Amino acid sequence: MKQIDIDDELYQYIASNTQSIGESASTILRRLLNLSGEKIQTANVELNQNNQTTTLPKIPPVAEQTPALAAKPSAVAEKSVQQKNANVFNVLNKEELAMQKGVVGRFLFILSAFYRTHKTDFRAVLDIKGRDRVYFATSKEDLVNSGSSMNPKNITDSEYWVMTNSNTTRKKMMLHEVALCLGYSTEQAEKIRDYL
Repeated sequence: MKQIDIDDELYQYIASNTQSIGESASTILRRLLNLSGEKIQTANVELNQNNQTTTLPKIPPVAEQTPALAAKPSAVAEKSVQQKNANVFNVLNKEELAMQKGVVGRFLFILSAFYRTHKTDFRAVLDIKGRDRVYFATSKEDLVNSGSSMNPKNITDSEYWVMTNSNTTRKKMMLHEVALCLGYSTEQAEKIRDYL
């Protein structure tokens, strides 16, 4: 399987077209591009490394694409930001989650998905605290100064930091609390917690 880098707007568009939890990006793109079993036109592309020829699908010009795919990326991003029913389940991909390194990797990946889905409301996580510990902060220093052995990690692509020096049960509780403070039901929060 090949990997490609895509920008955040395109990722949000693909994620917003998820029809079932855990659906892979490849499946979504195949559906959007009508590549599920139909014959597709191909173009031969020569790879420089091994002089191998790879066959790639031809993507029609923007004018020939469906209106949804022809939309300007900024319009797509604005639409996804404005959706009031933004849902982390549309962003979380079980395949990507499984590729994360250990419990801490999965923990940070899920928190990053929450941040991407709820950027404006994510600040609410700063109120989630333990009896003697601060769990979230907007700087590494704030977490380090709030206690010993915090092992702060940055939540990817955000200004938020999280304490990771806790057991898996505590991390699950933190995810559960994050889900609740961002407006998810108890049942949804439990489902997210169990992803860890």
